[in-house]
Amino acid sequence: MRQEDGIMTIKGVGEKAVEKFDKLDIVTVGDLLEHYPRDYDEVRPIKEIRALKEGELAAIEANMVSRPQMKLHGKLKIITTVMTDHSGKMIDVTWFNMPFLKNQLHMGTVYILRGRVVRKRDRLVMEQPKIYTKQDFYNIVGKLRPIYPLTKGLTNNAIIKAMESALKESEDILEYIPKEIRNRNNLIGYKKALKDIHFPKKKEELKDARRRLVFDELFLYILALKHIKKSSHAKDSTHVIKRTEEVDRFKNDLPFELTNAQEKAYDEIMKDMGSGQVMSRLVQGDVGSGKTIVALLCLYQVVLSGYQGALMVPTEVLAAQHVKTFGNMLSSATKLSGEPIVTEQLTGSMTAKEKKAVKQRLASGEIDIIIGTHALLQEDVEFLSLGLVVTDEQHRFGVRQRETFFKKGEEPHVLAMSATPIPRTLALILYGDMDLTVIDEKPANRLPVKNALVGTAYREKAYEFMEKRIAEGEQCYVICPMVDESEDSDLENVTIYAEDLRTVFPASIRIEALHGRMKPKQKDEIMERFAAHEIDILVSTTVIEVGIDVPNATTMLIENAERFGLATLHQLRGRIGRGSAQSYCIFMMGSATQESKERLQVLERSNDGFYVASEDLKNRGQGDLFGTLQSGEKVFNLADIYEDASILEAAAEEAKKYSLEKLFSEQIDLTNEERAFQGPKNQDTRLMKKVSQYMGDVVL
Repeated sequence: MRQEDGIMTIKGVGEKAVEKFDKLDIVTVGDLLEHYPRDYDEVRPIKEIRALKEGELAAIEANMVSRPQMKLHGKLKIITTVMTDHSGKMIDVTWFNMPFLKNQLHMGTVYILRGRVVRKRDRLVMEQPKIYTKQDFYNIVGKLRPIYPLTKGLTNNAIIKAMESALKESEDILEYIPKEIRNRNNLIGYKKALKDIHFPKKKEELKDARRRLVFDELFLYILALKHIKKSSHAKDSTHVIKRTEEVDRFKNDLPFELTNAQEKAYDEIMKDMGSGQVMSRLVQGDVGSGKTIVALLCLYQVVLSGYQGALMVPTEVLAAQHVKTFGNMLSSATKLSGEPIVTEQLTGSMTAKEKKAVKQRLASGEIDIIIGTHALLQEDVEFLSLGLVVTDEQHRFGVRQRETFFKKGEEPHVLAMSATPIPRTLALILYGDMDLTVIDEKPANRLPVKNALVGTAYREKAYEFMEKRIAEGEQCYVICPMVDESEDSDLENVTIYAEDLRTVFPASIRIEALHGRMKPKQKDEIMERFAAHEIDILVSTTVIEVGIDVPNATTMLIENAERFGLATLHQLRGRIGRGSAQSYCIFMMGSATQESKERLQVLERSNDGFYVASEDLKNRGQGDLFGTLQSGEKVFNLADIYEDASILEAAAEEAKKYSLEKLFSEQIDLTNEERAFQGPKNQDTRLMKKVSQYMGDVVL
C-alpha cells in the first residue's frame, strides 16, 4: 500500500465509506495519515458520584434507580434516568437521540457509564455517557484514545480502524527532512511521528510526535514564503496608484476622525501603491481597531485611478454587510468620469444565474469593487483591470489563496488584514513575504468592554443582568463550548441550552440557537435576523467568532470559559463593544483549576489583544498537548502559532540555510532498498503536495 493509493485499498473501507471520507477531504491513504486527531481522550479510573465536578469527563459504576423516561425537545429525543453508587449519592443521566435505550436499560442493574458532567438548574447531570462492560472499560483505563474530526455517518471507531490498517500496511512512509536538520532539532523520525501522533502509548510520545510534525509544517511553510518572496520581490507594477484630493476630502468628511494609527496605515499603503512596485502588505489590528475603513479608502483610491478592487472575507454574512456599508458610504462618491461607484458581491450561495451575471459585469469592468468569499477564487472569475486585492482575516486564507488571487489581475497590489493579535516577532516570520503595519489604537467613541470572571453560582445573576440589558433595547450572545464525544453534540448543546433559557426568561424575549452543523444559508439567515434585532439572545458555538458587526449586541456570556484558548476568547469578545454603548463580557468557569483561573484573569485585566497574545504565549510554556479549540479555515493541520512559537523560531532558523530547490534536489538519507522502491527523487511528489497546500502549484 502506497500513500497515493485510494482509501478503498484499506481493508474494511467500502464505497459508502469512501463517500463519507471524501467529505473530510480524505481521498488517498496519505490524506488519511495526515487526518490528525483533534483531541485525545485519557480514560481515568471510576469516580464516586459524590466526587464528580462540573465540566469533567468522568466514569461512574452505578445502579439505575428510576425507569428511563423519554421526552421531546423539538426534534431531539431525550432519555433521562437517575443513578446511584455505593456512596449513596445520586446523579441524573441524559442521552440524546438514542430512543432505543428506553427498552435496553433496566432498573436495579449496575452500569459503568462515562460522560461529561454538566450543571443544569443547580443539579449535576451526566450527558451522553457511553456504556461499558467491565472488561472493555478496564482495557482502556490509562490509555490515550485519539478523537478525530468527523462527518455524519463516519464514526470515530471507523477512522481508528482505517488508521491502524494504513499505518501497518503503508510501505512508503519515508523521510523528506534532511538528517542534519532532524539531529540539530532533536526530531524523531517521520514514520514514528505518524504512528505516535495517532496512537501514543504515553504523553511523552505524543509530545515528541507532535513536535516533529509541527516542525515539518512550519519549515515547509516558511520555505514556501521564501520562494514566493524571491519570485515576486520588487516587481514593477503596472498599477501605479497616486493619492488624490478626492479621497482626502472624502476622508475629512467622514462623521468620525481616523486614529493616528489608521492615518499611518493609510499613508504606508498609499506610499506602497504609488511606488511603481507591487505592494504586498499585512495590516494587523485588534478587533474593532478600524481596519475596514482603511481598506475602503484604499479601494476608493484604486477606483479613482481607473482600476477595480476586490475584498475577500471569510463569511457570506460579512460579505453582505460590507457591500451594504461600502454602498452607503460611497453613495455620494463618484469616479473621475462622474459615474457612480458600483459595489457588488459574489458568494457561493448565489444562484448560477446570479453568479454568471456578476462575473460578466466584473469581466466587462462594470463593477468597480467586488466583495465576496472563496467564490472569488474560482477559475472563471475574471477582471478587466484588477488593481488591488484585500483579504480580510488573512490567517484564514493562507498564501495559496492569496497567490491565486494575485494571478487573476496581472499582479495587483495585495493588502491582507488580520484581527489575530500575533506578536511582532512571530508575525515577521509567518508573513515573511509581506511588509507589516500595525493599527494599535481603537476609535475614541468605543468604550472598553467591562469583563467579569465568575463561577457557576453567578449564573442566576448573569441571567438577571442580561434581562435588564434586553429591557434597555440591547442584545446578548451566549457561547457554549462543544461537547467532546458526539458528532451532533454542538447541535444538542446549543439547542438544549436555548430551550432551557426559554424556561428562564420571559416569553417576550426572543431566543435562537446557532451551531456548526447548520447549512451556511441557515447560519446566514439567523445572523441577519440577529443583526436586524429580530433576536434578543443568540446561543452559539464559536461559529460567531468571525461574524458580523452588531453594534446593538452589548453582552456576552461565555460558558465553561476555561475550555477555550485566550486567543479564541478574545476573538469571541470582539463581537461586542462595537457600538457606542457600554458592553460587558461574562467569563463563566465550570470546573476551573487555580492555574486556568489565573490564565483567564488576563482577559479580565485587559481588552488589548496584543497584550492577551503575549500573555497567552508566556502561559502556554511547553504547550497544551491536547491543542486548542479552533474554528474557521486552518492554514496548518497541527501547528498553533502561540503554542508552537519556539518551534516556529527554530524552523525559521533552519529555513535560512535552505530553499525549496535545495530540499527537492537533495537525496534524503534512504537505504538503497528504499531508493529502489520509490525511484529517483522519491520525495518530490510528497513534498510537492505538502508545499502546494501553502502556495499552490510549485514551479522550481
